[in-house]
Amino acid sequence: MTQWYVVGGAVRDLLLGRKVHDVDISFSGGEESFLHVFPRARKTGGSLSVWLVGQDEFTALEGSPQQDMFTRDLTVNAAALDAEGRLIAHPRFLADLEGGVLRLASPRALARDPLRVFRTARFAAEFPSFSLHPSATDAMRAFARETPDALASLPAERVGRELLRALAAPAPSRFFLALREADCLSPWFRELAPAAHIPAGPLPWHDNSVLDHTLEVMDRCAGYPLAAWIALCHDLGKIRTDAAILPHHYGHELKGAELARSLASRLRLPSRYTRAGVAGTVLHMKGGVYGSLRAGTRRDMLCKLQENRIFHEFWVLAGADGGWDWEPMASRDLAAIRAVHLPDAWRNKGEASGKRLRQLQCEALSRLPAFTPERAKNAPPMPAVEQKQK
Repeated sequence: MTQWYVVGGAVRDLLLGRKVHDVDISFSGGEESFLHVFPRARKTGGSLSVWLVGQDEFTALEGSPQQDMFTRDLTVNAAALDAEGRLIAHPRFLADLEGGVLRLASPRALARDPLRVFRTARFAAEFPSFSLHPSATDAMRAFARETPDALASLPAERVGRELLRALAAPAPSRFFLALREADCLSPWFRELAPAAHIPAGPLPWHDNSVLDHTLEVMDRCAGYPLAAWIALCHDLGKIRTDAAILPHHYGHELKGAELARSLASRLRLPSRYTRAGVAGTVLHMKGGVYGSLRAGTRRDMLCKLQENRIFHEFWVLAGADGGWDWEPMASRDLAAIRAVHLPDAWRNKGEASGKRLRQLQCEALSRLPAFTPERAKNAPPMPAVEQKQK
């Protein structure tokens, strides 16, 4: 006889009082019994016994419900509710849930699915009040050292999906902090490994490494996944800086564009993320000093942001990185640009029409009054030199 169970994250979130988004259903009693209930079910899922009924998935428990709990990734995900609402859980489930501990459910958790290295890091980002148990970090480090091919051979899309979920989490930096602590940044995030040992810039503007600065900016972009992605990419070019000129990073925004493109491609991210990472990286230095730019530079920059559909997300990043909220001025400028119309006499003249329209748009921007920005809501602490100027 088939028995049904709600399993995993839905049980965890229900007990934590969090909104339940996805409900995973598992069953026991054997496939024959399951097919008696759903004769048109289709089997999928590779090594797991996963069945599709329309758009719904059902997974067979591995062994008894109690045994199945030890096949899960983390103890806080190793729980099930049966049809009567009775809890079946890993022995450490309740204690770790109450104590806010992310712990592997068994010594074989990572070997069962190497993606769990990145899932564990992602849960650290999703649950910022939870601590990653040292045994989990040690296991991740040992697994990466002893079976590096297991991580390298993961499907790129699976790793990319974990990153996207981490970018949408309350503390995206914790995804990378967990991977760094476990020596698991390479091969998928190999650009970040050297970033931990390169100064982000000269004092007083920076007092930490490129990686630490990047992660701080990402957290200030929390709630905006695309902005957090641009934050991840924006200083990648600093790993290409000649050591002789450190701590300065002249032209790093241009060097970083190809690194951003490469990272997005490696992880098979959506094309919007590729475009956003490249454009945001190239433009982020201008974003920090937007009010001092010439009208033509502002016009071209705004057009590029619109072209790549990152207008708001870019200004979230700019505020998190540079500290000033230039978005109101940029929105005003964009409205002025859009209000310009090409005179009939200049239409249908090919390249000349485009040049004339740009000229008129720049003139419109030049006529606008000066603008004084406020500190961005997600601004970093003001450098000491800037505080003195105030």
